[in-house]
Amino acid sequence: MTDFDEFSFLPAQAADIGHDGELPHRERVDLTLPDGRRLSAIRTTPADAPGASPVVTLLHGAGLNAHTWDTTILAMGLPALAIDLPGHGDSSWRDDAAYVARVLAADVAAGMDAWTDTPQLLVGQSLGGLTAAAVAASRPDLVSELVVIDITPGLDPDAGASQIRQFFAGPTDWASRDELVERALAFGLGGSRTAAERGVFLNSRVRADGRVEWKHHFAHLAAAAAAAASGESKTDAAAAGSAPHDAVSAVLGEAGWDDLAAVSAPVTLLRGDHGYVTEEDAAVFAARVPAASIETVASGHNVQEELPVELGRRLRSLVRKD
Repeated sequence: MTDFDEFSFLPAQAADIGHDGELPHRERVDLTLPDGRRLSAIRTTPADAPGASPVVTLLHGAGLNAHTWDTTILAMGLPALAIDLPGHGDSSWRDDAAYVARVLAADVAAGMDAWTDTPQLLVGQSLGGLTAAAVAASRPDLVSELVVIDITPGLDPDAGASQIRQFFAGPTDWASRDELVERALAFGLGGSRTAAERGVFLNSRVRADGRVEWKHHFAHLAAAAAAAASGESKTDAAAAGSAPHDAVSAVLGEAGWDDLAAVSAPVTLLRGDHGYVTEEDAAVFAARVPAASIETVASGHNVQEELPVELGRRLRSLVRKD
């Protein structure tokens, strides 16, 4: 199929959730940041509101990209902006590998300045959740309400994410996308083969030499850290060192609590009952952010992929009507 592109999966996703209306309009937008890096995002407008400005902005987790929100946005039915965080999707990698919330927040705010014109319901999952909190703390003018999905500061960086770290700490390039699909299924990731194939297509790229690599930088950093830990001699291993672990530790550190304390907009923590945020973690969140609402749903860590329709409806109900 010569005209197959990143948006070609949407009809099948619509069929999966019983959406029989007209499909929304979707477009890729890009912004050149002051240092020359590219920030990329997907802008969605409902079929009955062409040209509508986003009212919801969504930030994905580490190792994912803007497409993780596709079905949620379809179910939500509102104008939305899903941003590829730096180092992910079609956004540029950072030379310093500084994928921590407060660093990423400045880039996200630049994108929101460029692509939105009203305060947003800002939704972030995992790394995107604490990045969203940093945006809301530093740029309250951009955020009407904050939803943090299955993440809190202070989580053990070696706990729930260990399987994902092992998954990415493998080869950095592959002969075909089929090999990546098989690896994802072997790790119990991706759900069905169809979902795994879609996820791999949207999260990988074919290089000029014909080899396939993940789009996000985390896989390369994880592989370098694993090589350094095993004593292998790799050019980038010494430089990367334990960068993924250090980055995760920094994201989950005390600065995240400071950001949440500084957020003036209403805050909701949405946790999966078998995700990364335990009941004990949620209790700490309630004590440290007493004005926040806390909700639990029957899901793992990636709520937007496991419960996209329910999440879409929940988010729609939060958008403030004028």
